[in-house]
Amino acid sequence: MTAEPPGSEPLGPDSLGPDSLGWLYLSDWRGMLVGLWAGSLQNMHPALGAAVRDHSQFFDERWERLFRSLYPLAGMVYDGPQAARTARQVRDYHLAIKGVDERGRRYHALDPDTFFWAHATFAMVPVVMCRHFGRPLTEPQKEQLYAETLRWYRMYGVSDRPAPADWRGFEAYFDRMCAEVLEDNWATRAVLDLRRIGRPPLLRWLPDAAWSVLRAPMARFVVWLTIGMYPPAVRARLGYRWSRRSALALRMVGGAVAFGWRFVPFEWRYHPRARAAWRRARGSSAPPMETPRRNLPPAGRVRNAPEA
Repeated sequence: MTAEPPGSEPLGPDSLGPDSLGWLYLSDWRGMLVGLWAGSLQNMHPALGAAVRDHSQFFDERWERLFRSLYPLAGMVYDGPQAARTARQVRDYHLAIKGVDERGRRYHALDPDTFFWAHATFAMVPVVMCRHFGRPLTEPQKEQLYAETLRWYRMYGVSDRPAPADWRGFEAYFDRMCAEVLEDNWATRAVLDLRRIGRPPLLRWLPDAAWSVLRAPMARFVVWLTIGMYPPAVRARLGYRWSRRSALALRMVGGAVAFGWRFVPFEWRYHPRARAAWRRARGSSAPPMETPRRNLPPAGRVRNAPEA
């Protein structure tokens, strides 16, 4: 579906609009199927893994943390003239995230090489999502999408020194990071361990007894899906194997998702923050959506970990 013409709301110099591929793909709910892929690859970065181990309460409230993080991430793409402010808020969540890892290596979440790797995983989500659960992006589309994610990244106000200039360079960078830099560490194994994960928000109505039965097969399926989408170098680093039979099964699952997605109404394909932006582009005055109270940290907790 083609995007509707933008409304009268002025865009900042780096803001994306409804004619962008970013708007079309970056808050598509199919991206949730790639969420564990992105989160585990982030944690495999030595500095990010150490930061999660030392500073994050993610494992105390997985679903809440995930869903409240989606709001500012979507805001950087869909908030128009407010997007830069949202980006700087996200950046500032990371100011105090620093320390020394178990090998004596210093880290800081805002080190450009570290911060850009986290962004790189987000930039790859639409590519991986479309490859497995939709129509694969063409090379020109990947080039355009990567250029748009650079506009988003520059709103953080963090050095873009590590950022390759074009898609081909970014693809080579991503492959090199997977083959040479990423590590098997505690944070990666922890995020892949779904054995005790609580019910997702859509299943809050499900009785505890029923969830205790469904959790194990659902967890195995999500991890299996993630392993199938990993680059071969990452699978090898984590000690996973991937058979031809599994590859065929993943293609069948992806084909079923892609087919079913055709029947989902356009607006309902998107996160609420993106949905409100599409409405504004059509002339509505809908403000940017903020995360519901149910996703907020427990009362009294000091927010000292990054929200995105």
